[in-house]
Amino acid sequence: MGVHNLEEFQKAAINFALGLKPLPDRATVVGLYGDLGAGKTTFVQAAAKALGVTETLNSPTFLIFKTYQLKAKSYKLLVHVDAYRLKNSTELAQLRFAELLADPYNLIFVEWANKVADLLPPNHAKLFFAFADINSRSVTLYR
Repeated sequence: MGVHNLEEFQKAAINFALGLKPLPDRATVVGLYGDLGAGKTTFVQAAAKALGVTETLNSPTFLIFKTYQLKAKSYKLLVHVDAYRLKNSTELAQLRFAELLADPYNLIFVEWANKVADLLPPNHAKLFFAFADINSRSVTLYR
């Protein structure tokens, strides 16, 4: 999908988030792939707001991940991971990431998912972000 302004981008994120369904045996994982500045954090911010997060959501670049309580019936916790600063997936694994993956009430968004892909379920939702032009972005979903 091509989006031409921030409003369209936020609507796409909201529709995506509200369309997610929990899995019975593990967390729902969304990997975000793409260049720096292509909109990954902005997408997660809009999705989180649609799911009821009221606090400001910033990229957890230096924290690696941050959690947000959800009041939605389908998910109880939103986990926002930023793997940009990680050297490899071992660093995320050491933060007990497997425990977060095991809980079907968790919704996990992973920015820079390519850096930790070996930790993510093979069938996680994959969103690819790209610059279409100076004002536009494209977002492509693969499952």
